[in-house]
Order: sequence, then structure tokens, then C-alpha cells
Amino acid sequence: MEPRRIAVVGAGVAGIGAAWMLARKHDVTLFEANERLGGHSHTVECDLPEGPVPVDTGFIVYNEPNYPQLSALFRHLAVPTQESNMSFAFAATDIDLEYAGSGLGTLFAQRRNLFRPRFLGMVRDILRFNRAANARLEAGTGHRQSLGELLDELGMGEAFRRYYLLPMSAAIWSCPQDVMLRFPARSFLRFFHNHGLIQLRDRPQWRTVTGGSREYIARMRDAIQRIETASPVRSIVRTASGVRLSGDNGELGDFDAVVVAAHADQALDMLDGPSTAEQQVLGAFGYQDNAAWLHTDTALMPRRRAVWSSWNHLTTRRADGHDPVSVTYWMNRLQNLATDTDVLVSLNPLEAPDPAHVIHRQTYAHPVFDQAAMTAQIDLPSIQGTDRIWYCGSYHGYGFHEDAFASAVRVAEQLGAPPAWTESAPATESEVMAEPERPVAGATATP
Repeated sequence: MEPRRIAVVGAGVAGIGAAWMLARKHDVTLFEANERLGGHSHTVECDLPEGPVPVDTGFIVYNEPNYPQLSALFRHLAVPTQESNMSFAFAATDIDLEYAGSGLGTLFAQRRNLFRPRFLGMVRDILRFNRAANARLEAGTGHRQSLGELLDELGMGEAFRRYYLLPMSAAIWSCPQDVMLRFPARSFLRFFHNHGLIQLRDRPQWRTVTGGSREYIARMRDAIQRIETASPVRSIVRTASGVRLSGDNGELGDFDAVVVAAHADQALDMLDGPSTAEQQVLGAFGYQDNAAWLHTDTALMPRRRAVWSSWNHLTTRRADGHDPVSVTYWMNRLQNLATDTDVLVSLNPLEAPDPAHVIHRQTYAHPVFDQAAMTAQIDLPSIQGTDRIWYCGSYHGYGFHEDAFASAVRVAEQLGAPPAWTESAPATESEVMAEPERPVAGATATP
């Protein structure tokens, strides 16, 4: 294939990954609206008593079985990584309930849990749900259900829903609990199975990048010919010979092809005269804004330190009946930080951390996977390469780092620039997750 002039729009892991691969065979220009590269790969250097300590606030952990493309990238770039810990804790402040899932000691760290019928019923429901989930996956059933419909059919109790499955799921996908109830059940079960969340044994070992995710961003950045930061692309116009990009101050250039590595809704907004198919596919994806606070305020952790875990889910019942969920990541445990100061990242905290303890605040947008989005995923290949416009991003899969980078790998392969390791790589979750399911009534999520 002859070298082409290719523009890549967006410098998250999908965009910088696509640009890095394409730069080996083509003349590439990477455009990023912000001054910083990386998107959700965002390392903040914290000024602590021991000195500067790098801490991630977006992408934090991965595991090799479920992140094969990202793992291959890290090996290829010799990115230093280390083992992480992925323990789970829950606290409901309105009823003073706290527990963690590391073992019997943390499950009953709050001794009265031994005598709470609803809590013991929740534990029984967890075991029952895990058995039913594995049986459903083996039987290949559940194609036509939402998660809420599945929970109703299985007779899962309120405590199981409110104090276990929904807050954990809402934190994983960074979306409201009512949206999770509309998530397609089979895709949900497959994700939980692949990540070892419905079995007690054979769980994957999680890892984190030593020194923060900035380490791999820096390694890829150096191989890209031209990078234009603080340069938002406002329009993509199809021409007789390719595409023309324009920004705030006029034309950015003509290119033979463009890879749009922005969110689906942003990609649609950039297109000048989008086709009906592009409107239907890209317009099906909604996004949820989530506020991430990097801080040292331990008031946003469970009251009992014995319960503290890597992921700490906090909720409360409000007067309107809603259960807002926040999650606080204990970064010392997740990234083995070289400090005695408790460093935390809170996503959508129930109350903002004490300003005196705030280090950084960032807003991240995450895709919301309702039935319309899952159906649109099936149709994404139909718009790839049309008029020399290609798309990649986490919305092509489950919304995670692997999904974003794996989608960039597929685009690079189509443009004749595959990475060295792809010939023997196993299928990623992105490639196997989407399957036709009937629309779920009322499943259009509102971010």
C-alpha cells in the first residue's frame, strides 16, 4: 500500500494508538482539542511529604486475559507494570451498613451483619446469582432480556440489588443504577464472567503501569510525525480526492483519509453532511459525564478502616427514593504508591471532598450502553471507511481501555499498518461482545 496522508482526530488511547501504528507506514498528523495527550490516560503528579508521586485518575488497571491488545502494546513498548489489588467494599450511609468482599473477616467486619437477615439474604443471593449466571452462559440463553428483567425472573432481593450488584455495576460503567437495569443481560453476564466477578476462583491478576499511564503515552508520542494539540477539529468535509479538516481558525489541511477517534456524538457533530447510516449509528450512543476528584479526604471512605478496599462504593437513600452511587478508589493499594498519605480518587462523590484536601478535579465522559447502543455496535462496520472516514473508540466495545485500543488496531489493519503482534493475538472482548438482542422497552438511557 502506498503511503497516505492520514489525519487522526482525538488523542485518547484509541487516537494516539491509531496514529502510532499508522505512522510506521503513512504520513500522519494527530489532532487533539486539549493541550494534553492521553484522554482517560491521565497521570497527575501529587506533591506529598515523600516528594512527587504520580497517580492515575482515569485508566488505572488492566489484566492480561481481558486486555490482550493493550497487554501486547505494553510488552512491545517495554512499559513497566506491577501487580495491583482489586478488592471491593460497600457502605450505605443511611443505614450504617459496611462490608468488604476480601474474606469472611471483612464481610463481617461490622459484627452486626451476622445478625441482619437482609444482609445474610444478600449473601445467599450473591451465591445464587453466580450459579444462575454461569448456567445461563453455558446454556446460551438470555438473549432477549435486560438486566432488570433477569433479576426479576431470578427473584433477586432488594438488598442484593441495592447493596451489591447495582452499585458495583454502576461504578464499573460509570452510569446511574436505573441505566444499569436496562443493560442487555447476556452482555452483562459475559462481562462479569470474563472478569472473574461471578466465580470465587480463577480470577485474573490485575496490573497497573508503574509510574502511571503517562509512561506508555510518552513512548507512543515520540513515534508520531506531527502532533497538533489545542487544535479542535470542527468539521470534516468529503472532497473528490479525500477529506478536508477545519478548526476554529479555518482549514487544517487536506488528507487522503481521516481516523476519527473521538466520542461517537462528537464524531457525528464533526461530519459535514453525515449520511443516514452515520446519523443512525453514531447518534445511537449517549454519554455520561462523571466528575473525578483526586484528593486526600478520608471522609469519602468507609468509616471502618478494616473495610477499606481498592474500590469503595458509597451510597445513601435520598428522600426522592433514588440511590446515588459514588466510588472512591484507594490509590495506595491500586498503584502501590510510595507514600504514607492516603491518596484517593472519587468518582461522583456524594459530597465534594474538603477543598483543603483536593489535588485535582477532572471530568470524564463515558458511553452509556442501552439497547440502542448495543444494536448500533453491530452496524459500526457498515460505516467504516466510507468516503475514507474511519472510526475508533471505546464505544466499539464495553467502554474500556482495551475496547478503545482494540478498535484502533482494527482500523490500522484496514489501512495496511497492523502492529507486529496481531497475527497471534486472541479475539478481544470488543470483537465478541455485540450480538443482536431485541430492544428493551424504555431502554433509551438519559446520561
